Amino acid sequence: MSEFEELQVGDHISLLSGFPFNSKYFDQQEGIRLIRIRDLLDPAEETYYRGSFDQRWLVRTHDILIGMDGDFNIVRWKGGDALLNQRILKVDAMPNGSIDKGFFYFWCSPLLQHIQNRTAATTVKHLSVKDIEKATGLFPEKSVQRRIAEILSMLDETIEQAEALIAKMQQVKAGLMHDLFTRGVTPDGRLRPTHAQAQDLYKESPLGWIPKEWKVKLLGELAEIVSGVTLGSKTEIVDGVGVPYLRVANVQDGYFDLNEVKTVRVSQSQFEKLQLRHGDVLMNEGGDFDKLGRGSVWQEEIKPCVHQNHVFRVRPRNGQLRSFYLAFWSQSEAGKKYFVLSSKQSTNLASINSTQLNRFPVAVPTLNEQELIEERLFAMNGHVDLIGQELVKLRQQKQGLMQDLLTGRVYTKPRQQSQVN
Repeated sequence: MSEFEELQVGDHISLLSGFPFNSKYFDQQEGIRLIRIRDLLDPAEETYYRGSFDQRWLVRTHDILIGMDGDFNIVRWKGGDALLNQRILKVDAMPNGSIDKGFFYFWCSPLLQHIQNRTAATTVKHLSVKDIEKATGLFPEKSVQRRIAEILSMLDETIEQAEALIAKMQQVKAGLMHDLFTRGVTPDGRLRPTHAQAQDLYKESPLGWIPKEWKVKLLGELAEIVSGVTLGSKTEIVDGVGVPYLRVANVQDGYFDLNEVKTVRVSQSQFEKLQLRHGDVLMNEGGDFDKLGRGSVWQEEIKPCVHQNHVFRVRPRNGQLRSFYLAFWSQSEAGKKYFVLSSKQSTNLASINSTQLNRFPVAVPTLNEQELIEERLFAMNGHVDLIGQELVKLRQQKQGLMQDLLTGRVYTKPRQQSQVN
């Protein structure tokens, strides 16, 4: 087994703090990319810098960076040449140090989590350079460190490939949903020709061009919409029943998160009114935009069960609407657009009321065509879920390997010199 030596990080790893670049030179299009803390995990909105700068603040692809505010994350930069902004650290190994930079990338992650957990903060947590420099740990010889970093990096690449494949399939699914909800499916399971290819197959509607056979109806005409039990009532219910209930946190975008389901006491009449049935569609009244109005179909995962007042129960009636079709429709481009435009919005939260939900327009094919549309989307979801399950396994495998390799619990043999060359 390789010998481990106790080392202090600051003696072997250099940490360069970012520079406070002048915001008057910030631009949304021109200049060199500027790395801000939000860019480390989600570089959605790029900022550029048009002023002069010292080359030591230049970051290259694969450089290791640490965010010092909020959540303390360590990442490998993938955005090309960019500038190191304040409150971000750039990691480098000292020339004659005994810690390999690639190994440190993995070793530092649990350290940052430990610092995060112990750091008190009233608003935003801040990381100090000294928190890292003064940290000590047991490190194997450098050749073993490199081999461990190589193993974990290969696993990271596999994880990234799975993530990229899921993202690609989500894009394919979005395209499929657009086609299914604007063109529909013929009895033989094929998509109709587009409106441009066969205009006689379509008609104009409040939702745009839809197949002639379809109707547009308001959700209130198709289903019973009920708000759930109100919590925190001052009236104590003595002769009631204790029953599990679903909150906004339990109702996700097309599925249920039942890891933490709470219990509420309701009267017998409330229980009879609000008890969920197989096929009920649950839709959130409020929350972030990724959950607002998205339908999830209840299949009696818990029985009995009721729902909170911030979750609407939508129960199709009159045999015109299938539950899963409605759930998929609520997740479609038309559904998302309606809820965003109709909602009462704050910074990043939104809400809808029962009136808006009753007026939600739904494109209604025949029940047989609704079922065909469901089947196509079930198949697509199945492919995405399989890759998602594999991704979960890979992440769990990585966590286990990190525990084993970084602590020396599992012996790691360094790569032979001949293989390196």
